[in-house]
Amino acid sequence: DPVTRIEGHAKISIFLDDAGEVENARFHVVEFRGFEKFCEGRPFPEMAGITARICGICPVSHLLASAKTGDKILAVKIPPAGEKLRRMMNLAQIIQSHSLSFFHLSSPDFLLGWDSDPAKRNVFGLIAADPDLARGGIRLRQFGQKIIELLGAKRIHPAWAVPGGVRFPLNEEGRTWIRERLPESRQTIETALTLFKQLLDRFTTEVEAFGKFPSLFMGLVTKKGDWEHYDGHIRFVDSEGKIVADHLSEDDYQDYLGEAVEAWSYLKFPYYKPLGYPDGIYRVGPLARLNICSKIGVPAADKELEEFRQRAGGIATSSFYYHYARLIEILAGVEFIEQLVNDPDIVSPRVRSDAGINQLEGIGVSEAPRGTLFHHYNVDDNGIIKKVNLIIATGQNNLAMNKTVTQIAQHYIHGNEIAEGLLNRVEAGIRAFDPCLSCSTHAAGQMP
Repeated sequence: DPVTRIEGHAKISIFLDDAGEVENARFHVVEFRGFEKFCEGRPFPEMAGITARICGICPVSHLLASAKTGDKILAVKIPPAGEKLRRMMNLAQIIQSHSLSFFHLSSPDFLLGWDSDPAKRNVFGLIAADPDLARGGIRLRQFGQKIIELLGAKRIHPAWAVPGGVRFPLNEEGRTWIRERLPESRQTIETALTLFKQLLDRFTTEVEAFGKFPSLFMGLVTKKGDWEHYDGHIRFVDSEGKIVADHLSEDDYQDYLGEAVEAWSYLKFPYYKPLGYPDGIYRVGPLARLNICSKIGVPAADKELEEFRQRAGGIATSSFYYHYARLIEILAGVEFIEQLVNDPDIVSPRVRSDAGINQLEGIGVSEAPRGTLFHHYNVDDNGIIKKVNLIIATGQNNLAMNKTVTQIAQHYIHGNEIAEGLLNRVEAGIRAFDPCLSCSTHAAGQMP
């Protein structure tokens, strides 16, 4: 207490039996924020700007999910240019967030050692040990952040995506900057992927112990079943690669997703309803997205996906592979941005559809870096918010995070003499999921 190198505040309790063996471990989220409640009474067009303030790490995720919910309330189809611009911002968000997770938060464990001095086991220690890699990671994150700024006028909390589309397109100056930075960003992520694959050969124990268990995997895919991050439909796949449910709509999420509550955490426990709680455990995010898709749809990332699946032996069930999946998604993001930046629509002025209130309920879905994000709004005839429900990616991984820390603790901890490095490994199980706890602690109704 606290868990370090994550976004938000949490602690882990490890329970030992009389023989000093681990009986159980729990991941407690100890902060609470009531966005769902205090958004009531606000005009729905304000929701994108308000919910973006949930987090400074992934504001774009809430901005886009909220704007898509607003599209439903307006009952409009946004212009092609508006969708492409939203897609570009979401890809930039994935790049910057994944870069932060891998280079700043997790790579000190890989490159400096699980048992290294905790005072140096951070990004500053990484800068001292491998300045070129650290600088590359910082500039890769900057690439994503700068695209967000070029599109939305601000790097953090841009009020740019709105119900019906976006406020303005990319200008030619911004387009040129992106084109010029693409080669460097591509080189950095390819170098990081090569390095991590070399490290994987040394981390066979971690691959087996860091949350390797069967579960469902959920995320968005395209109509063809390819990797998706903005639109598409919901798919569930099991740990054998079998499609459990497909072509699910976000509008029906309450039919297949339940939310349980435990007395020891402010973070709820979503589960797949047909299997019940807690058997309906599922994972979301980069690992899930690579497990559920048929292919990514861009050449270099598809080649990496093929190798990823060969290394995992098919479906990747180890939570340690989240790091690997994150790097592949950064590469995919760079490739997709290269396609979009050369699309004429990116500078088209037709970016927003205008309409009035045509629906009193809207449910929007998008893929945040950490997984599938749902926004659900009910409004009155004047567009004033009556009720809000947010299902956050980190919450959907809650059952899996608790199972992961228990598995790691049971593998490494034996007896009451517990070295700091062993506790760091337990924490690292949480960092594999890259949780965003400020986003995740919301409540519909009474909390424990």
